[in-house]
Amino acid sequence: MSLMGSRDINSEIAVRRAAANTAVTAGGGGDNSAVTGVIIDRAALGWAESLVVAILFTTTLAAAQTLSVGWTLQHGEDAGLSDAATLASAGAAVVATGAGTVAGQLEAGVSLRGARRYVRLNFTPDLSAGATDTAALAAALVFGGANRLPA
Repeated sequence: MSLMGSRDINSEIAVRRAAANTAVTAGGGGDNSAVTGVIIDRAALGWAESLVVAILFTTTLAAAQTLSVGWTLQHGEDAGLSDAATLASAGAAVVATGAGTVAGQLEAGVSLRGARRYVRLNFTPDLSAGATDTAALAAALVFGGANRLPA
């Protein structure tokens, strides 16, 4: 008997879109504004016990300017998350520094042990420049450690 799990990662994890794609312009649309994510049902994913927050970005920055991102993972029992409580969060952290175009991702692991049925990721991008810098962001949650394989 082998102690090794499946070598097919797709059967071990579930990746879900966590928020709409977001465009940000320094000092304008979306800058330092919270993005409210979509509500995800953990029961439909086999009650995953952990996840990775993944916020992907491409930004164009002037010299010495930055893109920072902070995030909050909420959970609750109500399907509309009217009972939302913070499960995990991270304050704004610099993820990119100018000049030019920078692409990358912010990743963070979160334990879901003790989490309620529904989860939602909210995040806030913040460009340090007063104008012209831009960013495009997308977010995903990667669920794993379920007591049954994800659907």
